[in-house]
Amino acid sequence: MYAIVADVERYPQFVPWCTGTRILRREPAGSGEVIWAEMRIGYKALRERYTSRAELDPIDHRIDVTQTEGPFRRLENHWHFTPLEQGCRVDFSLVFEFRNRILGQVAAAVLGPVMSRMTHAFEHRAKHLSEKALKKL
Repeated sequence: MYAIVADVERYPQFVPWCTGTRILRREPAGSGEVIWAEMRIGYKALRERYTSRAELDPIDHRIDVTQTEGPFRRLENHWHFTPLEQGCRVDFSLVFEFRNRILGQVAAAVLGPVMSRMTHAFEHRAKHLSEKALKKL
């Protein structure tokens, strides 16, 4: 799961409303790396773009993301992956506040279904990649 979340370039293939990504810069950091990525999101007529900084730590199984430029006054998400005998446990937290109050109210109204759909997208991606790997064996 860590590798799926860290693979930002592939988000447009499976993350709902992600219309494009572009890695702007990568730097080594400790046992992992820091990447700056531009994300494009779209839903119907709404189109936004933002840049984020992601700290990837494969040893501690953590990914910490903050927006550096874009429509949010604040955007942070934190992922922590705990390996289990069969799979892993994923802890995810998201804090966001739009600069535009109206957009924030609209987002708050649909946040539950949006988060559920995004969670299912990551789960589906993990299942798809696992099945693909098993077929190669």
